[in-house]
Amino acid sequence: MIKKVILAGGTGFIGKYFAEKFYNLGYEVKIISRQSGHISWNDNAGIVEALENSEILINLAGKSVDCRYNTKNKEDILKSRTETTKLLGNALLACKNPPPLWINSSTATIYRHAEDRPMSEESGEMGSGFSVDVAQAWEHAFFSFQLPKTRQVALRMAIVLGENGGVITPFKNLVRFGLGGVQGSGNQKFSWIHVEDLFEIILFLKEKEELNGVFNCSSPHPVTNRELMNHFRTAMHIKVGLPSPKWLLQIGAILIRTETELILKSRWVIPERIEREGYKFKFNKIDRALQDILKGPSQ
Repeated sequence: MIKKVILAGGTGFIGKYFAEKFYNLGYEVKIISRQSGHISWNDNAGIVEALENSEILINLAGKSVDCRYNTKNKEDILKSRTETTKLLGNALLACKNPPPLWINSSTATIYRHAEDRPMSEESGEMGSGFSVDVAQAWEHAFFSFQLPKTRQVALRMAIVLGENGGVITPFKNLVRFGLGGVQGSGNQKFSWIHVEDLFEIILFLKEKEELNGVFNCSSPHPVTNRELMNHFRTAMHIKVGLPSPKWLLQIGAILIRTETELILKSRWVIPERIEREGYKFKFNKIDRALQDILKGPSQ
């Protein structure tokens, strides 16, 4: 029987990367998406059929937070996470032979702004505000399901770095046009993970059948914004980068329809639990990650 993996919300940057990786490992990959050509979120019977006899369900669904936090966008950000999670949980309950593992996205933004100490799964403190409320509601929707045949793991992802998406392109453009200096104070922590490590962590968790619950998915070596921009300039061979004070970022965020929180919140998250279980990061330092991602003509 062909091994089968289900990627819910699998048409974005991370989903495309995962799909290719699983294909290369010999998996049949089924994608649930609002885009045509895939299983529709409205096709409950099709979702249940896809989940039957699969090895793993990975839920990546959720509207991008790279937008202005107006009432409509806030509602869409929340619903796109909680309602898809509930839909998948109910589909699993309807399966005769559901996958033994359900991995659901969560976010490292669930922790408070931290410049004083790192946040682990055990000692991390929850923050406050819209983004934190969404993260907590998302995890609550996920863990509200009691699934006797399916392990549940929530991945509190830091900012995912990869060649074909995420934050890499806007950061490259800032550096290329001479704006690659510190943003705000420059002291805020930037927790990150290379997309390859994110995929390898999923394979690691798949094999470790005794593990469930919450895992921070973040490199063990977060950097300050000042260090991050310096590494970007070094990797791109650009010596000078003008700083962007907070007031300028606030104006810019309005113009490009995003929020300064994405840049100014200090996310200091460490992957204490996954390292304790024995996972070894391939890209544990930001310079190595950026060298890998920025190599070649795409720079």
